[in-house]
Amino acid sequence: MSNFGGRPHGHGTTTIRCKYCRASLSVIPGERAIQCTHCNCVTRIRRADRVPLPVMGPMTAPFQRARGKKRAVLVGITYAGTRRGCGELRGPINDVKCMRNLLCQRFGFPAECVIMLTDDQRDPFRLPTKDNIRMAMHWLVQGCSYGDSLVFHFSGIGAQVVDDDGDEVDGYDEALCPMDAFQKGPILDDEINEAIVRPLVHGVRLHAVVDACYSATVLDLPFLCRVARNGYWQWEDQRPPSGAWKGTSGGQAVLFSGYSDGKSNFAVVSDRSTRRMFSSG
Repeated sequence: MSNFGGRPHGHGTTTIRCKYCRASLSVIPGERAIQCTHCNCVTRIRRADRVPLPVMGPMTAPFQRARGKKRAVLVGITYAGTRRGCGELRGPINDVKCMRNLLCQRFGFPAECVIMLTDDQRDPFRLPTKDNIRMAMHWLVQGCSYGDSLVFHFSGIGAQVVDDDGDEVDGYDEALCPMDAFQKGPILDDEINEAIVRPLVHGVRLHAVVDACYSATVLDLPFLCRVARNGYWQWEDQRPPSGAWKGTSGGQAVLFSGYSDGKSNFAVVSDRSTRRMFSSG
């Protein structure tokens, strides 16, 4: 099919071709990109081929838990047994446990206000699936108010996909890959920004820590500070060329990103890597 267009297939579903290996992929309702199970690459779903998402009901009960002024969502994914031809990541679950201990013991976060999503859990609502991560992000910022301190942590795999709405300076959307990315697709930076950045009102602070490849702009924040290991730093204007607003509603968001150089499929921080910090206020 030319231009990777879609076509009806089966009972009202739609399929498209992987941009890289031409494998047939089923379009997921409500999604704008899909990850190929054959080559691991991400393909953008054209607007004409997208399938509407059914109206979602109220937030699932397991996420309606204690809501103190300090709240955190911690996600760690090893992708054990899910990536064809690739091994699992070794560090994400340990990263999450270390972050939880740091937040609870050093910064006074109540244990009941810290949600951990890891792929070694038995509770289906604590697995880092796309739906669970979405619900957890919603829980994190829902009803936020002055004085709230929020933390979002992700340790896993990131991806890039060609931007189609003109809101990326480099022409690419960044994305985080949940454990079911092959079935439901990655979570694009546009959605992450809308979910946990824009709802932040005056007096609310969000600190995000993301260790994944291509994660340097995964919150789509309007300003970037590159910080090299030699101490050199430089601010960059990352506001979308389209003029779309990507900032908060008066609050503050900061992203600390540890990322690879993009030459590997694994989320590994090499000795030559720099670290980037984004802020929005």
